[in-house]
Amino acid sequence: MKASGLSRFGLFACCVAVAACSQVAQVSPFQYPPNASADQRLERPLAFSVLYSFKGPPAGYHPFAKLIDVSGSLYGTTRLGGAHDDGTVFSITTSGEEKVLHSFREGTGRHPYAGLLDVNGTLYGTTDKGGAHKFGTVFSITRSGEEKVLHSFGEGTDGRDPVAGLLDVGGTLYGTTALGGEHGKGTVFFITGGTEYVLHSFGQGTDGSGPEAGLLDVRGTLYGTTRDGGAHHAGTVFSITTGGLKRGLHSFGVGTDGRLPVASLIEVSGTLYGTTAVGGAHGRGTVFSITTSGKEKVLHDFGDGGDGIVPFAGLLDVSGTLYGTTRDGGAHHNGTVFSITTGGTEKVLHSFSEETEGGFPRAGLLDVHGTLYGTTKQGGAHNGGTVFSITP
Repeated sequence: MKASGLSRFGLFACCVAVAACSQVAQVSPFQYPPNASADQRLERPLAFSVLYSFKGPPAGYHPFAKLIDVSGSLYGTTRLGGAHDDGTVFSITTSGEEKVLHSFREGTGRHPYAGLLDVNGTLYGTTDKGGAHKFGTVFSITRSGEEKVLHSFGEGTDGRDPVAGLLDVGGTLYGTTALGGEHGKGTVFFITGGTEYVLHSFGQGTDGSGPEAGLLDVRGTLYGTTRDGGAHHAGTVFSITTGGLKRGLHSFGVGTDGRLPVASLIEVSGTLYGTTAVGGAHGRGTVFSITTSGKEKVLHDFGDGGDGIVPFAGLLDVSGTLYGTTRDGGAHHNGTVFSITTGGTEKVLHSFSEETEGGFPRAGLLDVHGTLYGTTKQGGAHNGGTVFSITP
């Protein structure tokens, strides 16, 4: 039986509520964790700016996804808003000039959760709902706003509810669906020549289930995470070849290990890095590393002092330092931007104040010439979320 979007995301709401039971200490927006060095404590506040506050229909609002940079302009999606209140594709300049390129509606897909992929100037993405069978789509869109549905999910043992973005490997698009497939617990799929194929159906034995993250290509092998399933029913890291040979690398959920990985992985010098939304020593999420052979290590446990909590998003590598966001926590309990070294030294760079800056970021960050750009789901001048920049 297909789970509704509300029930799927409701699982995280419960996790967040549990994590928030113990209030964090009130500290300055730029307070670093208690174990930060003296030099770190003396650093000045970083340059933070709100570029745009989303307004709602006919404009978009509630951006959940990471931005991409195409020839100096930023592109993204909003889950709601637009002419039909079913979400949008938008562009925004680095000076804050925003434009709606496309408004989604039922027949052509609705409620995009994921960001976009640029392939030779054409943008590709997914919608969680809508399409011919109402279970989501893969679409293409030009930078002038001409949109086309490439595939509608939900027929037979096809996947359903693609909440992750796409990956281009040699002209073939790869992605995941959170539900559907032979066992109803999600798929890895690919699209080539305009036709979609299921590469793997999750849900057998200790296989993972519910992949909500996109895939990572490392020398021809794809790596990803599943939200649930695995040996301890707390999510997995897996690899899969483009021929469909899948291998489980790690099952989360033992001891103070993380739980519920919903973000994509990144690679830094042959090691993979990612986040879990909950779990860890404080139950509020982790940053972890894992080798391609499956050796996993928790680098940071969120939830200590004025630290952020509940990292929904993946990480960004900038010259060996990793950057990310947490959905909650920080000085104002509205989320944070943080940095962490590959050795595990973490610090809060910014704590969001929802009323003016936006709050509860679900998306990762984008680096454009040393400035990081991101989105918040809520808050800002119109409480529809924001686009922000921060310069480390």
